[in-house]
Amino acid sequence: MPLLDLFWTMLWLFLFFLWIWLLISLFSDIFRRDDIGGWGKAGWVFFLIVLPLLGALIYLIAEGGDMAQRQVADAKKMQAAQDEYIRSVAGGGGGGGGSTADELEKLAKLRDSGTITAEEFAAQKAKLLG
Repeated sequence: MPLLDLFWTMLWLFLFFLWIWLLISLFSDIFRRDDIGGWGKAGWVFFLIVLPLLGALIYLIAEGGDMAQRQVADAKKMQAAQDEYIRSVAGGGGGGGGSTADELEKLAKLRDSGTITAEEFAAQKAKLLG
């Protein structure tokens, strides 16, 4: 196989994967949208299947800016959900843990009630602060 044929084959393969990625992005955006109903989604899907190139271009022109805004909003929602989960697992949500000052306050209460000794309090305090 000559080198130029290999180049053209690789170029067409790249363009094919690019086209598949674009269609997946468009279909996922269509189905994630909350602002259109089922008939609107069906219309866009039908348009993308019947006239794929024209449909993709029209969808990108008409909804391209909103697509980016929806992706940013989804990313922010996922980040907020992940942050909330991390806080709940790390103990920031009342399950134990929290800030260093909260931990020191809890240790002081345990020391004052006699649950732990002064030496245990000092050791835990040093562990928290250092």
